[in-house]
Amino acid sequence: MRFYLVRHGEAVSKVVDRERPLSERGQDDVARVATFARHAGVGVYQIYHSGKRRAEDTAAILAEYLEPAGGLAPVPGLRPEDDVLPMAELLNQAKEPLMLVGHYPHLVRLSGLLLAGNKRRPVVDFQMGSMACLERNLGARNWSLCWVITPDSVASLTLL
Repeated sequence: MRFYLVRHGEAVSKVVDRERPLSERGQDDVARVATFARHAGVGVYQIYHSGKRRAEDTAAILAEYLEPAGGLAPVPGLRPEDDVLPMAELLNQAKEPLMLVGHYPHLVRLSGLLLAGNKRRPVVDFQMGSMACLERNLGARNWSLCWVITPDSVASLTLL
């Protein structure tokens, strides 16, 4: 089963807006990645986000393109410094494909734990607006990295 880890898009400065919504560039970057994901056949049951405005905005754009049946929802455990073990367990137990929209360094630690068995071993460098596709072997806790896409790499593709 496939799961998707997404780092939020570029946000405005706290000086501009304390809630830090996505900047115009962040919105455009996430829309490009969402377009790629839709064309690539990405299907998820639900999109979870950290509850922080920039992650919620990112999740909302992705939901527009991917139309998850379960919608989107804030969940605890996706903030930048949260422990990754609860999210790893959630993904190991999940019965439907999910997308998690979160933050650096949490996503780096989570992917390290799932893919290398060590949260201190970075495997994926999550740029803002990037998406990683991970696959869990059914009935096992073996994970593999299928692909990573960034806003810049999507912009260079000619198929979109």
